[in-house]
Amino acid sequence: MLLYIAEKPSLGRAIAAALPGPYQKGQGWIRCGKGNEAATVSWCIGHLLEPAEPGSYNPAWKTWRQHDLPMFPDTWQLTPKDSVRQQLNTLESLIRQANTIVHAGDPDREGQLLVDEVIRYFGTRAPVKRILINDLTPAAVTKAIQQPRDNSEFRRLSHSALARQRADWLYGINLTRFYTLNYQQQGQKGVYSVGRVQTPVLGLVVERDNTIENFEPKPYFRIEARFRAQEEEADQQAFTARWLPNEQFQDYLDDENRLLDRATAGQIAASIHHRPGSVIESRFRDRPEAPPLPLSLSALQIEAGRLFRMGAKDVLDTAQNLYERHQLITYPRSDCRHLPEGHFAQREQIAGAIGRVLPDLAETCNQADFNRKTAAWNDKKVDAHHAIIPTSRTAPNGRLSDAEQKIYDLVSRYYLMQFLADAIHREGRLTVQVAEHRFRATETAVLEPGWKALELKLRDNNKETEKPPLPRLGKGEPVFCEDSTVNERKTQPPQHFTDATLLSAMTNIARFVTDPELRKTLRETDGLGTEATRASIIDTLFKRDYLYRDSRHIRATDKGKTLIGALPESVSKPDRTAVWEATLEAIRRGEGDPRQFLEALKTEIRLFIGTKAETPAAAPQTTLPNCPKCRAPMTERNGKFGHFFACTRYPDCRGTRPLEDANPADGTGQKPVPCPHCFSPLVRRNGKKGWFWGCSNFPACRQTLNDDNGKPAIRLRKST
Repeated sequence: MLLYIAEKPSLGRAIAAALPGPYQKGQGWIRCGKGNEAATVSWCIGHLLEPAEPGSYNPAWKTWRQHDLPMFPDTWQLTPKDSVRQQLNTLESLIRQANTIVHAGDPDREGQLLVDEVIRYFGTRAPVKRILINDLTPAAVTKAIQQPRDNSEFRRLSHSALARQRADWLYGINLTRFYTLNYQQQGQKGVYSVGRVQTPVLGLVVERDNTIENFEPKPYFRIEARFRAQEEEADQQAFTARWLPNEQFQDYLDDENRLLDRATAGQIAASIHHRPGSVIESRFRDRPEAPPLPLSLSALQIEAGRLFRMGAKDVLDTAQNLYERHQLITYPRSDCRHLPEGHFAQREQIAGAIGRVLPDLAETCNQADFNRKTAAWNDKKVDAHHAIIPTSRTAPNGRLSDAEQKIYDLVSRYYLMQFLADAIHREGRLTVQVAEHRFRATETAVLEPGWKALELKLRDNNKETEKPPLPRLGKGEPVFCEDSTVNERKTQPPQHFTDATLLSAMTNIARFVTDPELRKTLRETDGLGTEATRASIIDTLFKRDYLYRDSRHIRATDKGKTLIGALPESVSKPDRTAVWEATLEAIRRGEGDPRQFLEALKTEIRLFIGTKAETPAAAPQTTLPNCPKCRAPMTERNGKFGHFFACTRYPDCRGTRPLEDANPADGTGQKPVPCPHCFSPLVRRNGKKGWFWGCSNFPACRQTLNDDNGKPAIRLRKST
């Protein structure tokens, strides 16, 4: 039996439609043809298997305990996902019967892995072929079926995906347990989860909130002057221009070239008042603007968040309904904004369907220029999936909800924009020189809206007052300064994140990275998370009480701020994603070793867990010390030599401490503070350079902190 395994049911149905009949449908499969030419098509539903939980490797790992960390499995295991177990059983039966298997996962890293792992899980000696399908049109699917390749050619792609999966397990499981247990020992409740993607996202929000909270507005000064051409022409109107900073005033400018000194601003304004000048630059043009590309999932989520204030998950769920239930749009979890060139032939049929579903757009559909072909159609830029566009279905399967109506309308508008004329912008710029100072005036207006007629505005009733056009003065023409003014403004803090701006930040995460090489790597990848996971990552941060909503804004909770404040920057910044992506890409090319990647990560995790020097205690402290052997909490006991502290894990651990260790004679009279490395009580000591705090577990622990008016400082003390 020839068995095709697709990544998802929709792809499986497309493959079956491209194979000869007759067709027989079963639970999770379609049989095509008959006799020796028969083939069976089945499919996964995303990942049917998932990495095993720690307890599957070691029963002791079911319980969260510090002394079990780090947890590194010797042999990796996968377990069936309960929600799709029936489909996994179907595939097991079919794989056992197959003489040849054709891998039809999406042509990307995860698509390669999720079919490979199912085949490996059940084991088979049947040869495995590979077909690459990124366009579900019948002609494209038929062409791909006729060009099978050996699946072994893609083993490095699978190794790359597997390395990513295992690295995320090692990183997330170990660091989540480590920080959760530490905070529980300090009296906190709940889980402090840490992840390669979710934690940098939380870090973005925390950093933005802190920036706003600590922001101090500063005044700056804007100098404007009103000019008029000197020639006596009645129709020559005055125009206002703004002062351009130059190097002469560098000492009075901030990083954004804003003038900070009022006296200097007044002097400049006075020096040009009623003075002649001349035009040193004159530029006027009509600039065409091509329509934006059709939408990817992130672009759809950002636009819907901006226009309709819909959350990222709400947008994804709505789009999924339009795809699965109503069949009105194509596959929504796409990171691509281009279309296969073969789709161009369907344009009139799709436009007709849009007009039937959305009567308000029917006139636009009738007026569209279907001979126009934009840059959207480009086979070279289509990967596993193409852009989200409407289908040729002319009616929904039932009534559309308000959210579904909005999302379908938005997707349809971006598709129809491809068949409308370019927007024409009229742009002008005049630069004037008066004495040693330059001033600039600009003009911009939409001359011909073209595709912009379909653009949705955030507030149609709050349009800015249009500026009058600039006079058409040429270079060298004389002008006269009629008036000059100084306007005081104040610097503004950035805005709190919204769903739209946080998604935009995740998609364009490179701008938050300072290292140029890492920034380049992140520009070449998909940013933080994938199209399919970004909404769930944000949703997870809400569920874990790291984020909360303040009206339309997204802000960090105290719990979220506490965690980010305690984490080293290498965990809370997005740089790690760039490093991982570069390494995984090297593995895909055959230039990197996945085993070395995982071993290097294990070493790093050991440092995180074994050395907590970079993670100062940020949560409320407890008065009880921690065991010097296993760091578990201790309890006070009474023995034959009096009271002492014993490990709560006794008899598994026999660690003890003298009772006086919990109340060091440091002369401060305050409750003891745990060492940020081993959690033993800190002791205040007087050294050559003055007072400092050291661990009471010295010399086993040599952690020291600076003294801040009789209290341990948050920052660590430099080693001497």
